[in-house]
Amino acid sequence: MRRTVSALSILLIGMISVAHSAQPLDSLKRSMDQGIVILKDPRYQDATDKELQREKMWETIQKIFDFTEIAKRTLARNWRNFTPQQRQEFTDRFAELLKNTYLNRIQGKFEDEKVIYLSQDMITDSKALVKTKLLRKNKEIPIDYSMRLRNDTWRIYDVRVEGVSMVKNYRTQFNKILLNGSPAKLIERLKEKLELLKQAKEEKIS
Repeated sequence: MRRTVSALSILLIGMISVAHSAQPLDSLKRSMDQGIVILKDPRYQDATDKELQREKMWETIQKIFDFTEIAKRTLARNWRNFTPQQRQEFTDRFAELLKNTYLNRIQGKFEDEKVIYLSQDMITDSKALVKTKLLRKNKEIPIDYSMRLRNDTWRIYDVRVEGVSMVKNYRTQFNKILLNGSPAKLIERLKEKLELLKQAKEEKIS
């Protein structure tokens, strides 16, 4: 779980939508650069401006992450057991969970790390795997981004850090809940987790 947290923490340094003409690797690099600008912007150094910074980050994240595809892949065959309304609610709550979990980890904690872009493997015309490594405190961390072309925009649907898939990690957790629980139960668990994160944030501020 910790490696998965680190994975999305690295990803959530702000990303922007890019057109079909751009290559996946170029799109990813451009997005990373944009995110770093937001994190380092001196306008957001004061505590009172942190919420605005979070919203700016979230706006860009929503443009590059395919949360519907991520939700489908984490649920796998269980997706068919959800009603259309439950699918939408699960996707929304899961995206909100990712937002609160990972933005809490990177906001105000970004260090001068360096991303090395290694290769771009085109799986199909609409799917690609971008391989990178993160240089952090004399340590190299391999990170692979799974991206797909949707509506003329390359979007991320999974990330692997040191071989550990974010999607598979959450799938394992959700499968345990759904083994003896209903879709409504899983959605309720997500809501409970969100409430705990909200309380922790409020306690930190106070």
